Amino acid sequence: MTTTRQTCAAAAALASILSTIGPSNAQPVTLRGQDAFGDWQRDKPGTVRLIKPEDLPKPGATPSAANVSRVVARPDSTKPQVPPGFKVELFADGLSGPRIIRTAPNGDLFVAETRAGRIRILRAADGAPKPQISEVYASGLSHPFGIAFFPDGDDPHWVYVANTDSVVRFPYRSGDLTASGKPETVVAKLPTGGHSTRDIAFTPDGTRMLVSVGSEGNDGEGMGRPRGGLQSWSRAHALGAAWGAETNRAAVLAFDPDGKNQKIFATGIRNCVGLAIQPQTGTPWCSTNERDGFGDNLVPDYVTRVRENAFYGWPWFYIGGNEDPRHAGERPDLKDKVTVPDVLLQAHSASLGLSFYSGSSFPPEYRGDAFAAGHGSWNRAKRTGYKVVRIRLKEGVPTGEYEDFVTGFVINDSEVWGRPVGIAVAHDGALLVSEDGNGTIWRVSH
Repeated sequence: MTTTRQTCAAAAALASILSTIGPSNAQPVTLRGQDAFGDWQRDKPGTVRLIKPEDLPKPGATPSAANVSRVVARPDSTKPQVPPGFKVELFADGLSGPRIIRTAPNGDLFVAETRAGRIRILRAADGAPKPQISEVYASGLSHPFGIAFFPDGDDPHWVYVANTDSVVRFPYRSGDLTASGKPETVVAKLPTGGHSTRDIAFTPDGTRMLVSVGSEGNDGEGMGRPRGGLQSWSRAHALGAAWGAETNRAAVLAFDPDGKNQKIFATGIRNCVGLAIQPQTGTPWCSTNERDGFGDNLVPDYVTRVRENAFYGWPWFYIGGNEDPRHAGERPDLKDKVTVPDVLLQAHSASLGLSFYSGSSFPPEYRGDAFAAGHGSWNRAKRTGYKVVRIRLKEGVPTGEYEDFVTGFVINDSEVWGRPVGIAVAHDGALLVSEDGNGTIWRVSH
């Protein structure tokens, strides 16, 4: 026979469970400050994070961990997780390390199979769950990554490809499935070695071609001394290129569309892997990998607007005027010149591809927001990244918040099945996500 005491105890236990689960219509959880650091076990579509510069720990607050993930085959019936109201489907598989995806004006999807040295085209009708056509557009390339169409509009004449050592372009007519001519070298030489990815974008007026070039090393190990001393470097561009092995690296470079008139657009950006133009404002943005070796929660990766002539700190400072202890006392003159990035991500997320949502099939509040792909950590005791996040904007301006949008690529503390890289908005408004662990592309629709 159940006693009153037992009934009360059961009710209390149930209330405790319900308070943990929350009501079915609960608002998304927002994690702030150090609570936002977390790891993959706290990732869930809809979870919002806000990390500010004042939340950062001191260098070495935790040991620097080497925790490389092991990529395994995707378990049967396993697929990514997305927010309520969205659907995720396997769009393409069997690809060779698909990385950046770009949507041509006619809806064709250009995919960089970087390690294989080729660009592939996938063609799918609007709403189709699978591509009907898969063709190699061009091969024999040197670790191709960035892809851009020029000029802007419905009838581009060129497809630009950013190799690790050069920028080339192919003559293009809408609907081409294979390159209609040999590539023309536009930028004959980019710095090679170290971080190999090069992304590419054009300013809205079509007068400038932007190319991102990551650093050669982690923290400026090969920089040496500047020619003419510290002050000559500062006079040339207090915000300019580094020197030695880092000359014209850790930067966004600007060229004419034909590759002439090279300039530094912005620098101090350790590795701007994803480069995208915000449609609403025409402003370039970078998805950036920061330095390793300072512990689990330092230095945050970031997604940010990139201002011309701005300096983002690498390698002397990070996230504003925080001095890198490996470079203590070297450049005090630059401390107050550091631009603070807009959106700080969990450290070591390895933020790669970046795309702005310009479709109309997602709810209205998504339009104009950005999506960034986290390839996943190795320099963290508890892994993070391995997901796609939504960068929240308000009237075109980042709020500093980001939201877990596609998760579920991690199996356990040592194994993962997917490593997100590229993001594109399909012609029908779906979001496409590539991952190079198992060579798949996923389609997220609403």
